[in-house]
Amino acid sequence: MGDSNTSVAEPWEAATVTTKTQPKKKQKPKRQPRYHVMLWNDDDHTYEYVILMMHELFGHPVEKGFEIAKTVDADGRAICLTTTKEHAELKRDQIHAYGKDDLIARCRGSMSSTIEPEC
Repeated sequence: MGDSNTSVAEPWEAATVTTKTQPKKKQKPKRQPRYHVMLWNDDDHTYEYVILMMHELFGHPVEKGFEIAKTVDADGRAICLTTTKEHAELKRDQIHAYGKDDLIARCRGSMSSTIEPEC
């Protein structure tokens, strides 16, 4: 009959199938949309008011506060901060709650602020 060292594989042992899988690409975490906190110009607030508010609410140094005050005066609006929507809403609300400018007698309240999506 044949060689005694030869063995016949049973049908369930006959073949081992291996499959190669493609390595999964690492997905980058989805970045939250960003929003600008916009400060709007009016004639009832001084540069000093804007500079102080930018420092107290945003932590901007005096120089950055002055640049924002100059921009809002010249262009009618200025970006104070670009951040997540929730943080932008908080900062907008803080501007609205900041209060009046004591250096201008006719001033009745805070400056206007809005948020806009970053393009």
